[in-house]
Amino acid sequence: MNSTPNANRKHVAIFGNTNSGKSSLMNCILNQDVSLVSEVMGTTTDPVKKAMELIGVGPILLIDTAGLEDTSKLGDLRKKKTMEVLRNTDVAVFVLDGNSPDLDSFYRWRSEAKKFNIPFIVALNKSEIANTEIVRSLKGKNKNSICTSTVTGEGIEDLRKLIGNLIEEEEEDKSLIGDLVPYGGKVILVVPIDSEAPKGRLILPQVQLIRDCLDNGIKSYVVRDTELESALRDIKDVDLVVTDSQAFKEVSKIVKEDIRLTSFSILFARQKGDLNVFIDGVNAIRNLKENSKVLISESCTHNVSHEDIGMVKIPNLLRKYVGGNLEIVHRMGNDFGEDIENYDLVIHCGACMINRKTVINRINYCKEKNVPITNYGVVLAFLTGILERSTDHIK
Repeated sequence: MNSTPNANRKHVAIFGNTNSGKSSLMNCILNQDVSLVSEVMGTTTDPVKKAMELIGVGPILLIDTAGLEDTSKLGDLRKKKTMEVLRNTDVAVFVLDGNSPDLDSFYRWRSEAKKFNIPFIVALNKSEIANTEIVRSLKGKNKNSICTSTVTGEGIEDLRKLIGNLIEEEEEDKSLIGDLVPYGGKVILVVPIDSEAPKGRLILPQVQLIRDCLDNGIKSYVVRDTELESALRDIKDVDLVVTDSQAFKEVSKIVKEDIRLTSFSILFARQKGDLNVFIDGVNAIRNLKENSKVLISESCTHNVSHEDIGMVKIPNLLRKYVGGNLEIVHRMGNDFGEDIENYDLVIHCGACMINRKTVINRINYCKEKNVPITNYGVVLAFLTGILERSTDHIK
């Protein structure tokens, strides 16, 4: 459980006003002191994250956020970061001071939570001193309300159980490959070794796919592109070949048409997002012209090499396709931006470092702004002429 990547954990975030008891509540849920607790306003600045195992549910990522009514010098920036966390949240806990709740702040936050379809719990905290009439009224008006006390421990175990129940009610994450290949099936993973691959290690998408094969009883064979031809001679009845996006074109020449072929990025697009939306979105490339504006969104930060997909290869291929210059903007990490309507196309990475909720919210935001969105793997398949082959049997 401890080795589960944060991107594969359900994100449970705690929100509320300053000094409502968010950090104390997080420490109680964890049974350890992780978040700094103080009566000084603005003690929690950046989101505090801690991976844990929730009994009966599995690995989750618990997140403590800055107060929504932080009036300190950096308050506005902290509140912006807090609301960015909301978009990445699978289950939220809003902490209200049971004695003197700030309902205006809660109602504003609740509106945003509903906008992003995030299930939430209202923790009526400080129950040891709470106003019983206020608590009774709030519980009657809000589903999934629970009284808690970080002093007496009241409601903490019930809160854990309720978080678990909401997680279980959420859509279960798709397997990367378990529904595409039968038990005992054979998959060849083509892993080119280039300057971006850490020496002695595989990159995260490759590791996650190997694990998914193991979880589903699928036999996986890992080869470099230079050994693919001999591997196909050695291994009979291959169900699927999965390649790195950068090797699409060359690998497609080697793999016969009667063998299914796709990429790590496309499998992640299918698991973490909506592959059909990405396929529709890629057609916007046909309408790009000189000086069109394209956003390339990369969910992780890394050193850039001459082989980098998002920074180098895709921009070069797009410019070649369009036959002119494009205005290409790169954003890293959680910085997706609030100006999506200014772009002609959004191209998202494979999302191996972020959770499904984040990607789905980004897709929905692009839909709302009527801006097409697609994915690295889908773009590369389109630009190399093998989109239909690489997606036809895995939608």
